[in-house]
Amino acid sequence: MKRLLTALMVMALCVCAASAFAADGSWERVKNAGQLVIGLDDAFPPMGFRDDNAKLVGFDIDTAEEVGKRLGIKIVWQPTEWKGVINSLYAKKFDCIWNGMTITPERQKKVAFSKPYLIDGQIATVRMDEKAIKNFVGLGGKKVGVQAGSPALEAAKKLPKAAGEIREYDTNPKAFLDLEADRLDSVVVDNVTGRYYMASRPGQFRALPGYITKEAFGVAFRMEDAALRGMIQKAIDEMIADGAMGKISRKWFGEDVTNPAKW
Repeated sequence: MKRLLTALMVMALCVCAASAFAADGSWERVKNAGQLVIGLDDAFPPMGFRDDNAKLVGFDIDTAEEVGKRLGIKIVWQPTEWKGVINSLYAKKFDCIWNGMTITPERQKKVAFSKPYLIDGQIATVRMDEKAIKNFVGLGGKKVGVQAGSPALEAAKKLPKAAGEIREYDTNPKAFLDLEADRLDSVVVDNVTGRYYMASRPGQFRALPGYITKEAFGVAFRMEDAALRGMIQKAIDEMIADGAMGKISRKWFGEDVTNPAKW
């Protein structure tokens, strides 16, 4: 009898939870409108940016558009100033923020994030034909390039063994040019930026295994929009499982960086 009562209580709690999940109306609102409005900074390659024809392109663009197809809704992009993006979300200028947004404890107090769909952070890159440097330890005593004023500088200082020299550059492409010319042994760079650049120069560079620092990207929703977040998450999970996310990742980064098992 006790087991039966316990089972009934569990079932009741599940039903209540499911009812609460659906009761906020956020998914119904989007479904009835036939569109999901997404806020973004449209100058963040390779996540979301304008190509030479001013068309909005990028990893997040392709991912969200695929989610829209699976859910039967149109994706509408709303460029916005990043500084006030969370305030704009709560002002209901858009339904969510999908733009390589780093999940931080401070932001988690203000928005409800999806599960991480991509890991950013700092990585170390070397020439493709470099055989002696196999990991971060191998950068000890070497010449390492970074973009001046970027998080890569602090990451380079955190290597297991101190670099022999850290050279700062105005831009990452300039650092990669010196790496290509054998004037550097490695470039420490933001993960998505570095992999996007390397994908555009196939066969020339590779990333050392692992991350010096890690930051997870997530889709941000209003705290009360649990139903909408749940539907988007379900679609993302399916895309990871069936390989669609991996395909989009290989398009932009030359490899699949969306597989949680590799983070």
